[in-house]
Amino acid sequence: MSFGGPNPYQQPWPPNGGPYPPPPPPPGTGPYVPPQPYGYPQPGAQLYGPQPVPAPPPWGVVPAPQQTSFWDELRGLRGAEWPPLSVLLRGGRPRIHGCTWALLVFPCAWILTVPLLGGYALVRSARHRAHGLFPARGHRGIEDPEVKRVQRIRTWTAFVISFLILVVYGGFEGVSEAEDQYLTRLALTPPMLLVSAPLVVGLLFRWASPQTKAQMRPRLRAAGRAALWYVGAVTAVPVFVILLGLAEPAVGKQAAPWVALAMFVPMVWLVVFVLFASAPAVRSGFNAAPIHAALPALLTGVLVWEFAVVGVATGGLPPGPPLVQVCALLGGPASVTAVAWWEIHRLRTRHGVSLRG
Repeated sequence: MSFGGPNPYQQPWPPNGGPYPPPPPPPGTGPYVPPQPYGYPQPGAQLYGPQPVPAPPPWGVVPAPQQTSFWDELRGLRGAEWPPLSVLLRGGRPRIHGCTWALLVFPCAWILTVPLLGGYALVRSARHRAHGLFPARGHRGIEDPEVKRVQRIRTWTAFVISFLILVVYGGFEGVSEAEDQYLTRLALTPPMLLVSAPLVVGLLFRWASPQTKAQMRPRLRAAGRAALWYVGAVTAVPVFVILLGLAEPAVGKQAAPWVALAMFVPMVWLVVFVLFASAPAVRSGFNAAPIHAALPALLTGVLVWEFAVVGVATGGLPPGPPLVQVCALLGGPASVTAVAWWEIHRLRTRHGVSLRG
């Protein structure tokens, strides 16, 4: 019976004249769902929709922001892009602070602000170009943590052994000779690499298959342009120095300061470019890794024997008895070559990189 209202035992009228919706299946008769591990969403759990909001901290307790030290920020700028001058002046604010505008507007502060701002823009431009040609972290095409760990162990072992040999047999004279050899090696590394890299690349290019040669040609052109940039910058620096010395006799005393300033600015740009480009260029073998993944290891094995010959020609044999001298002379290059060939072996077995492509 019903007393004027809808019948609660009668199904509702189908919408739009369609059929009645199918009744829900009774519990336990649906498709089989295997048991899920602990923490996995169970059937019927709410996967979407409003999620629980974490409780706010107690009244008056503000979570401490994550602080970074000054040295962490410096390490972060090592391979990252330096901010533009406008962003640097804002200091993270939406607009430049009034005190900064006061330093920029008043002429009495120009003797300090103009060299700093101009110097920063000049250094940033040279660094940007140097890292654009030679990326700071592009010296290996395939990063292998195990190879890096072995290389680090080998470097520290060689340093400790060399230090012990100098302490036991060398004395103060041996330490000064070691410093001279280290500085000589730093100065000779870029030109020796510029001479050795084309030879090794040419030999590897000759071994490669026709398909690999077609892939290597555009990378060779890019590496060649970067190497020409470096060679041109290194060559132009002494040229600018000579022109600065000849500026006053050529144009006279009145125009000499302006001519010297016009040549001093590009010379400083070139010097900064060489300083920022030298380390990544040497580590990458002047962008040898994009040409072939095994080229950095091959160049390392070749350069270490060239440095051994240069060290004997310039500084003589290491101090100590004959057996110690032979071991110190051949142990370093042999160990570096062994690690380089082991790296090439891992590239071939783990990443499918072969010397013949």
